[in-house]
Amino acid sequence: MSLPSSLPCVTEISRRHAMAAALAVALVRPAGAQPERLAAVILAHTGGAAITPGRVTLDISPLVENGNAVPVTIAVDSPVDETSFVRSIALFNERNPQPDVFIAELGPRAGRAVVSTRIRLATSQKLVALAQLSDGSWWSDEALVVVTLAACVEG
Repeated sequence: MSLPSSLPCVTEISRRHAMAAALAVALVRPAGAQPERLAAVILAHTGGAAITPGRVTLDISPLVENGNAVPVTIAVDSPVDETSFVRSIALFNERNPQPDVFIAELGPRAGRAVVSTRIRLATSQKLVALAQLSDGSWWSDEALVVVTLAACVEG
């Protein structure tokens, strides 16, 4: 008795499940992740101030083929005028040799609080974007990125 041709092959389902499981494991906690180091760097940057999730959008692909030039955009939902503006936008990572990717200082003349660039990623890891508003409040967003071809390899 033969199976209908519309049914997927058992080996295809197994491969898909294996790839999905491997991706899920990588996203939960990449091997060699250093969450304590990331938390310490963020704490030093904010001076221990409370950080609230929201108002910041970290736009980066969740799956990156090559970590050498990864496009990233950080936007902050905030009015920009003489009294209410974004003071700084910063990006931190968990596993690159240097945890602070960049810090951009802005002011009321910025027009809008959006920063775009390309970064290098050593390997799969968590990224955290922070924004400090003129009232002193801190806001954040984070993303988990899977990198298939690493950059920043030392040694």
